[in-house]
Amino acid sequence: MAQADSVYHVHTLRRVLEHALQLPEQAGMRLLVAGMMFAGLLGSAERAPAQSASQSCSVASDLARLDLPLSHVAQRLADGESVKIIAIGSSSTAGAGASSRAFSYPSRLEVELRTRFPRASITVINRGVGGEEAPQMLARFARSVIAEKPDLVLWQVGSNAVLRDHDVVKVAEVIREGVGQLKSIGTDVILIDPQFAPRVIEKADSERMVALIAAAAKRQNIDLFRRFAVMRYWREVRHVAFARSLAPDGLHMNDWSYGCMANLLASAIADASARVPQTAGISAASSAQRY
Repeated sequence: MAQADSVYHVHTLRRVLEHALQLPEQAGMRLLVAGMMFAGLLGSAERAPAQSASQSCSVASDLARLDLPLSHVAQRLADGESVKIIAIGSSSTAGAGASSRAFSYPSRLEVELRTRFPRASITVINRGVGGEEAPQMLARFARSVIAEKPDLVLWQVGSNAVLRDHDVVKVAEVIREGVGQLKSIGTDVILIDPQFAPRVIEKADSERMVALIAAAAKRQNIDLFRRFAVMRYWREVRHVAFARSLAPDGLHMNDWSYGCMANLLASAIADASARVPQTAGISAASSAQRY
């Protein structure tokens, strides 16, 4: 139920109860009972969408799982050190389609991670700029990413090249260069591929772009969050309508899908941070006990 609807119904219930108190005892009691029934129905109606939203967010476990451990993040958590995450990308990172910047995926991810690691100091910095492609993002790496000395970088890339019918092979070349810069400072890296949305999937190179990003991640031994596959699963398996998961423009995500993405990504990061080699000096068990 929309927030505006909830506020309206609360005010309605308040007026009903206030009026009941002014009526003769018998009539007032009947109206009071009716108001209580209304409140019960209102609560049920608001709980149902929350439950269905949580259920339809879920995907097959292999789709949202990161293939490789996040060793640097795991070590920071085990040592009780703060964790700084930089999210760089285009409008999907900036939060286009969300009702406010607070509902962008980086903002929601910070909330989700702090819930999972309540004793840790975790910060997610949003470095998304709408309309940018991989070369423009790479040009910002020195000042917007590397200068921050991040422990983890989330790089959302590929959508705008597809939308503009640009050479997707060149995007893969830029990704290789950018990942090389990030690995040189010892940070963990997660690539995020394009969204599964009408304006993206209508393009001939959309699936090719997704495949190239996956290949780049595998070749450079870094993690990939399969956003395209996750959103396709929502649409084709969970039967989540695009009207629910996307902004009206048929391209950008919305509060619901950004929130779901953050939830899945946070779980994936938590899991990958526990899957560290014993040579890293910590175990999954000790990390779980600490947090």
